[in-house]
Amino acid sequence: MESERSSPAHRAKALSQRPVVDRETASRARDRLDVAHARLHRKWGRLFWLLTGPGILVMLGENDAPSMLSYAATGSRFGIGFFIPFVLLTFAMALVVQEITVRLGAASKMGHAELIYKRFGRFWGNFAMVDLLFANFLTLVTEFVGIVAGAGYFHVPAPFAVLLGLAVVSSALLFRRYWSWERLILALASFNLVFFVVALMAPIPWSGVGHALWSWAPWPGHWSANILIMILADIGATITPWMLFFQQGAITDKGLAQRDILWGRIDTTLGAILAAIAAIGCIAVTALLYHHPMNARQFGAAQFAQALVPFIGRLGGALFALGIFDAGLVAAVAISTSSAYAFGEVVQQGHSLNQEFHEAKGFYLVLIGVATIAGGMVILPGFPLEMVVIIVNVVAVLTMPPAIGFLLILANDREVVGVHQNSGLLNILGILVGVFISLAGIIYAFTVMFPTLPG
Repeated sequence: MESERSSPAHRAKALSQRPVVDRETASRARDRLDVAHARLHRKWGRLFWLLTGPGILVMLGENDAPSMLSYAATGSRFGIGFFIPFVLLTFAMALVVQEITVRLGAASKMGHAELIYKRFGRFWGNFAMVDLLFANFLTLVTEFVGIVAGAGYFHVPAPFAVLLGLAVVSSALLFRRYWSWERLILALASFNLVFFVVALMAPIPWSGVGHALWSWAPWPGHWSANILIMILADIGATITPWMLFFQQGAITDKGLAQRDILWGRIDTTLGAILAAIAAIGCIAVTALLYHHPMNARQFGAAQFAQALVPFIGRLGGALFALGIFDAGLVAAVAISTSSAYAFGEVVQQGHSLNQEFHEAKGFYLVLIGVATIAGGMVILPGFPLEMVVIIVNVVAVLTMPPAIGFLLILANDREVVGVHQNSGLLNILGILVGVFISLAGIIYAFTVMFPTLPG
């Protein structure tokens, strides 16, 4: 009997009966082992390096091409004043919303679309996915507008710029591991801080920036439809539905556990601070164009960067253009990934960057497909760029209230988040964010239907 058990045939049979561990599970287990080792030996720097990423990525990713161009338009039209502290407020609102996704992802081990699907049913799951895919596609188009605009400053033809963007989006196929992919995109996202570097190179009256942060003044003239549109655009530049789906999907893909929630909060807070610094830098430097305001018709050839050259030199102009290019590139990756997460979660197919292409075909096809279609539209002859950058952020505002409604219901469901459900204060803050955004959308709709505001 013993000889039979030790025979090669018996060992082969025993090995064949062992459960097969798929690549996704093995990759995540390896990452969690590294986390456990760092935590056991109190290597807090190593733990920070291992657990941060989704929060920084989502915040810097939301500083995308249309967002940075909206901030640039804000600075050139209204100068230094009300909009600088207002942008800080919008990032504080984004932090409230994204902190909830940290708890939802770590507690449920599910992505946002999957949670909606299981908690509210097939209809609302499909509704959330279709709504997200539509809004994401519109936003992706503007990301490639930014990629083409930034590359255009260096006389790079639009088709080549689009191909470069698609190559970076498609790089997910090469890594086959979430953590490695995340490090690459984080490196690209960190370049967003170049807008603050450019601001330091410019002759900016920093005392005026400090005064604006303290006093919210000066107000940008009489109330008008133009001011309202910029307020909406700057809200949409900071808070959008894709952020919920991306960060929660990334947290699940990264394998964060409930005991990692504090690190997720630190990650998201750091991301919000870095993104706010870059946004304020962009507004401050383009405030130099206050007496020469730019508009959406001038985005296509990176005119902002060219107009800034007399104030910040050729190097500063080149860095500004590279910043716009990079912002579009990082956001194109993040938004495409959020669409792929939502699709895979709702159709209940593979949806992890730890998986091979044959294990998650739908996920990768959506990830690359939506970016390819969006990039192709940008290089069509006669593609209308006028106001598309501003309007896409306004659309993001109008689609955000339902997303916040779903988010708050899930965050208060003990079956979903357990002991990590929202506190009373967080519920109040979340409701205030939803009400604020809803009112902004209602006022905008009112001005469209009854254009009585001067503008």
